[in-house]
Amino acid sequence: MTTIPKYTLGCGDRFAREGQAQLTAYMEAGKQGITISPVWNKSYREHMTVHTEPASVRAEADAAVKALGWRGDYYVDADHISLKSVDRFIEPSNFFTLDVADFIGEKADAASIDAFAAAMADMVGEITLPGLEESLVVSEADIRAFAEKYLYAVQEAGRIYRHIEANKSGAFEVEVSMDETDDPQTPLEMLFILAMIAREGIPVDTVAPKFSGRFNKGVDYVGDVAQFEKEFEQDVAALKFAAEKFGLKESLRLSVHSGSDKFSIYPAMNRIIRKWGVGLHVKTAGTSWLEEVIGLAEAGGEGLDVAKKIYARALARYDELAAPYATVLDINPDRLPSAEIVDGWDSDAYVKALRHDLDCPEYNADFRQLIHVAYKVAYELGDEYFAALEKSADIVGRNVTHNILNRHILPIFGA
Repeated sequence: MTTIPKYTLGCGDRFAREGQAQLTAYMEAGKQGITISPVWNKSYREHMTVHTEPASVRAEADAAVKALGWRGDYYVDADHISLKSVDRFIEPSNFFTLDVADFIGEKADAASIDAFAAAMADMVGEITLPGLEESLVVSEADIRAFAEKYLYAVQEAGRIYRHIEANKSGAFEVEVSMDETDDPQTPLEMLFILAMIAREGIPVDTVAPKFSGRFNKGVDYVGDVAQFEKEFEQDVAALKFAAEKFGLKESLRLSVHSGSDKFSIYPAMNRIIRKWGVGLHVKTAGTSWLEEVIGLAEAGGEGLDVAKKIYARALARYDELAAPYATVLDINPDRLPSAEIVDGWDSDAYVKALRHDLDCPEYNADFRQLIHVAYKVAYELGDEYFAALEKSADIVGRNVTHNILNRHILPIFGA
């Protein structure tokens, strides 16, 4: 079995223009003693929106690595794939996020449920996870309930994994993702989900549970930070226990599908991984597309005009653009400025509204979330957008690098 690096951090790039700026952040982290591997990702939905193929992500990653002389591990993530979408990702990817959240609640056949319950009979009673004061108590009925809720989803993950294994040459990393669902999994549920994964024969490297609270796109965490920290530590303990108990990889790690910019929970994540000495994968570090728009606005002139045009068109198409992301957005339309107001902004006003600076009174989370889902508008602008981006490349690049390094890598993984 392959062993993935201890720390990995995802970076998305809607238009494959910021690879070198992104990689620079990881290289600067290395100079500060933080060894962390980049994982370039772009979802099937994003590819379909801007009419690209997964091979373009591999090309971007390889080009950045070659240009900057990166010598560490790096990955290209088949982001949130299913059996229906995986084939176009198989060749260029070496990290596969098996998204089976949609199958949670579907029942496996009775024989499979019976077999799992029988295999887990020795787990009935009190379970003590090393490092935690509270014990977990599980009954036979609990185990059957977990199997009825999650076993079919894990079996689907197994089907996806075996399809990749049969068609993929070379080593690859495997994540099982159950985060895009309504209810968070408890640590006890996580323990038995991992037992199912082990029995299914999936050599899982990372597992992405659903945590309590809101993980909206591109804005801070909404929820009880203390509760998140408790859940996060319990899940770390469950993974360490499960790795030994069920024969999973010792390097098995949690994956947090942050949606980027969850600044308020980064200190908690840092405390726990340092306390336990464990690895971590974070799905998204910053949103480079937003840093592009910030850079355009900062540049002024033509760049600012393009940034204003993106907002005006996005506002007019609010329902269309927001609908695919409805579960991970909380936009109050009443707090969105009119296109006319934004048209009168100078560079400073636009940047302050968009940049995720919680100490800035002008920061507007609703404005930011709308721009987050407006990349389709930029794609439709075509040469107008990309020409402006090229003219502002230095400013944009500085923003991308600073955002990933100083606002994500250092708070999560730094000393």
